[in-house]
Amino acid sequence: MAGVADTAHVAAALGVVDPPRNREELTAVLTAYRPELRPTRQAREAAHFILHHSPLPLVARPPYAVLAANAVVTLPPWARTALGVRPPALLPEGCVEPAGRLLTRTIRWAMPPAPPHTNSVANAG
Repeated sequence: MAGVADTAHVAAALGVVDPPRNREELTAVLTAYRPELRPTRQAREAAHFILHHSPLPLVARPPYAVLAANAVVTLPPWARTALGVRPPALLPEGCVEPAGRLLTRTIRWAMPPAPPHTNSVANAG
């Protein structure tokens, strides 16, 4: 999963010691943290706002709904329950992840290429 590896690279540049670099390592870290995690009213309100009331133009709402549904589907069941969220009823749950991948690839295709990688984040500290 490239997203975890990309995030680990940024985290390490910002000083995080030994960040998880793949899905298995991330799952192990989150499992270790789980006993400390508690849903707060603020966390539930933020999740509800992000999923149902984001102030976006009408044209952006359908693709955003796909991304939001994908984010919810990727949460472990215990986190969905704790936050009181479920995927918006936009797509059947089995279609959410493929639709999210397709939308993400489309966005990447439509965007200009990223600038060449530099160590500016690592050198900022």
